[in-house]
Amino acid sequence: MSEMMKCGVCVTPGQFEIITAEKPETAPEGWVLLDNCAVGICGTDYHIFEGKHPFLNYPRVIGHELSGTVAEDAHGWSKGDLVVINPYVACGTCRACRRGKPNCCYNIEVFGVHRDGGLCDRLAVPAGNLYSAEGLTKVEAAMVEFLAIGAHAVRRSEIAADDRVLVTGAGPIGIGTALFAQLQGAEVHLLDKSRTRLDFVSSKLNVANCHLVGEGLLTGDLAEGFDTVFDATGSVAAIQAGFALVAHGGSYVLVSVVKDDITFADPEFHKREMRLIGSRNALKVDFESVIEALRTRKIDGSKLCSEQLSLEDLAIRLPELASNRDTLIKAVVTL
Repeated sequence: MSEMMKCGVCVTPGQFEIITAEKPETAPEGWVLLDNCAVGICGTDYHIFEGKHPFLNYPRVIGHELSGTVAEDAHGWSKGDLVVINPYVACGTCRACRRGKPNCCYNIEVFGVHRDGGLCDRLAVPAGNLYSAEGLTKVEAAMVEFLAIGAHAVRRSEIAADDRVLVTGAGPIGIGTALFAQLQGAEVHLLDKSRTRLDFVSSKLNVANCHLVGEGLLTGDLAEGFDTVFDATGSVAAIQAGFALVAHGGSYVLVSVVKDDITFADPEFHKREMRLIGSRNALKVDFESVIEALRTRKIDGSKLCSEQLSLEDLAIRLPELASNRDTLIKAVVTL
């Protein structure tokens, strides 16, 4: 008789359930069986629960911020190895993949979005999507993916030391982007509508230049705008407002994704000779830079985990977590 496991499933928008399914005992060729350890719950998961995600069909086992241990020796990995899981499954043959950009693969499937994710006991993952988490805790390893998105955006922006940078949106992705911009030596500013959130980031994560929406940003030394603006709000209105915050000769990096069209004034765009950059997911180099930053304590992962909870707790508290994120940076489910 097959062994069963628990899975956390968004059945329809607003309905999250724990179901049982057969625990996989074999993996496809080139894939590795993993026993999942910890799962970060992020904005994508909340959007799935709220019915706001543009790329998802229900029902879906959620969870793409994952750490796990190797279930059995395979493909150079030994049983018990702690790993970070890259949740982006690329086809390997499309033009993007052939050009070394599997993060935006034409046929990409993301665990927890396009295919069932890791909020379960065991998962099979392509061997090439695993990175050693040696030196990290299981919870730290589960936070690598969301930080890698920020690291990828910063790397794509090509910011230089002493550039003036603005990150709009102080959620986990925005915070990760701000932290990696600081590691590049940039003067980092953070803009959000929550004073509580900004106070936390300022006091706990050492982002000194925090601004509340509506207070008037482009004044004094900041009147000419920012060399690079990163949007991590997930808001159409905020994204459109961000064009005016970019300095002449600057860049606008869209990290968040929204369902709706984005419009902007072409004369304002052209007179700035602005670069508009889309940033999606992350690459191996970004995962590895995050793992190194956590391992060397350039970034303190313990300050990013707001709380740890069980799968059963999540089933009860997911609506609360989704609706009240002022004091929540990252909730992590331990399995």
